[in-house]
Amino acid sequence: VTDSSSPRRDIDRVASGLAACLPALHRALDRQVSAEYPHPKPPEGRLALLRFVAQHEGATVREAAEALLMKPNNVSALVSQLTERGDLERRQDSADKRVARLHLTATARERVAEVRDLETAFIRQALTSLTEGEQGALGSAVSALEALTRHLHPAAR
Repeated sequence: VTDSSSPRRDIDRVASGLAACLPALHRALDRQVSAEYPHPKPPEGRLALLRFVAQHEGATVREAAEALLMKPNNVSALVSQLTERGDLERRQDSADKRVARLHLTATARERVAEVRDLETAFIRQALTSLTEGEQGALGSAVSALEALTRHLHPAAR
């Protein structure tokens, strides 16, 4: 006789574990990066926008807002701040002059890459302290986590 609630308990355990673990992982990584980053680290919202534009050069404010699950007016305010700081440029769309396309400045592109490199280095270092089995399990989990992200974040599809 099998317990039909067992798969449900397993899903609940995984969901609860991820909900607890992922924010803690993010905070720990953020603290390490902040301690090592040689420049003032932008707040998470600004950094998320810079990362999005780095991956989607020429995106609009609306596209960024949809992808980041933010209101367009909030993204517009971030764009204004980042433009004033010299991190972003607004360029007029060649087909529709009313539309502004977002582009990183060279300095912002370098700094976003620096943050990504630090994050990768810290994670790589932490991974080396794990067993081969744990490393393999995390390697196998990456595609599953990407799929989970797509289900929770429709704009990531």
